[in-house]
Amino acid sequence: MNGSRLLHRICVISLLLLIVLCVAWELWLAPLRPGGSWLVLKALLLWLPLRGLLKRNLYTMQWSSMFILLFVAEGIVRGMSDSGPSSVLAWIETALSVLFFLCTILYLRPFKRAARTRVAHTKSS
Repeated sequence: MNGSRLLHRICVISLLLLIVLCVAWELWLAPLRPGGSWLVLKALLLWLPLRGLLKRNLYTMQWSSMFILLFVAEGIVRGMSDSGPSSVLAWIETALSVLFFLCTILYLRPFKRAARTRVAHTKSS
């Protein structure tokens, strides 16, 4: 398996794990309120880029790499402010989000370089 395929696979797996984590966290593991929390709806937001990510759509991967930073921020805030299992789950959310972000950026890097080279080449012609 080459590097880009591995990076893409890690992106998809980390996003799927993040979806599962968010649903389980807010419904069963450590919801804000007993019986579940409306925060489970944040998992729906994570479904938005999934189709484009599976198709390796570069535009989707670009915006989702910025979008995932919301989950990084939430994980850090809740990891530092929550206690007990919720804090642990928040740090797992942070780790999965950072993993997704890094793998997406590394996957996109060669495409960005190629685009810059094409632009520089057309400007010099």
